Amino acid sequence: MKYEPIQADLFIQNRTNFTSHLKKCALAVFQSNDIMPTNADGTMAFRQNSDLFYLSGIDQEESILLLFPDTRDVRHREILFLRETNDLILTWEGYKYTKEQAQQVSGIKTIYWLHEFKQVFNTLMAEAENVYLNTNEHTRAVVEVETRDARFIKWCKEIYPLHQYHRSAPIMHNLRAIKSDIEIDLIKKACQITEKAFLRLLRFIKPGVMEFEIEAEIAHEFLRNRSRGPAYGSIIASGANACILHYVDNNQPCQDGDVVLMDFGAEYANYAADLTRSVPVNGVFTARQRQVYQAVLNVMEAAKNMLVAGNTLDQYHSFVGSVMENELIKLDLLNENDVRNQDPEKPLYKKYFMHG
Repeated sequence: MKYEPIQADLFIQNRTNFTSHLKKCALAVFQSNDIMPTNADGTMAFRQNSDLFYLSGIDQEESILLLFPDTRDVRHREILFLRETNDLILTWEGYKYTKEQAQQVSGIKTIYWLHEFKQVFNTLMAEAENVYLNTNEHTRAVVEVETRDARFIKWCKEIYPLHQYHRSAPIMHNLRAIKSDIEIDLIKKACQITEKAFLRLLRFIKPGVMEFEIEAEIAHEFLRNRSRGPAYGSIIASGANACILHYVDNNQPCQDGDVVLMDFGAEYANYAADLTRSVPVNGVFTARQRQVYQAVLNVMEAAKNMLVAGNTLDQYHSFVGSVMENELIKLDLLNENDVRNQDPEKPLYKKYFMHG
């Protein structure tokens, strides 16, 4: 891992918060993500499951976290199962966690090797009544590849069909929405790295530069500041490419007189920044470009002022939509009378503001 060590107190508190929501005599299991294949013997870079990391800080493949706060054996209330290393793995893949290192990172005292999981799990399932299993639940998620979680759920229900099964995801969603001071500091670090990249680009962008050259500058600045890399695919969209919401080709030259839209963010310690900025390629906005830029800035400032305790997401989106509507009218992109008579279910501003 490139990032600096994180205090184990974060993960200890996260586990305490999670287990406080479990039913009586409940056991919860969290799996690491798979290492995804490419072709032949190639693989993609490993990215840890966010929920397992949130609860343990363990950033290694083939890891399992088991939580059973009501078990009679106090040693088994928190267990980590890790891949046991050997000389061959060390030669080909490098260092893996020792038990002592995993204890230091996670604050979990009981560490077993992965090959011991089924035996320990079977013993604990004889005592458990409720089982919490994890899934990637998101309204926009499209999961076509069977995940490690999905395989485990299938196996677990086949071997232990009479237990009461529950979803961990709703609990995790509620917990992870509220960030601790340590998490906020990690997010700030990701934002600071992202800011460094943006300031670097202001000195780099000029007519004739390729979009992918801008992307390369971002990647270099991220990596030299201990980021794993982009938190998501960087969008570097010049000219008309900026009208494609998730443009990722990043293969066109930046033309004199155009605006380049950039949407990127660093990942640091599995926490993400997310920045979008638009700058003139030649360093100077045209009068119309400045008008549009100012309109977007007005919407952003109004939206920021709505981010206060007590407002709901529905209220927030409705308010931002009305502000965007007003700005588009001032830009002569929408007609005030048409807006007055529009279908509320199909607001006209959506032509220009699809994400809202």
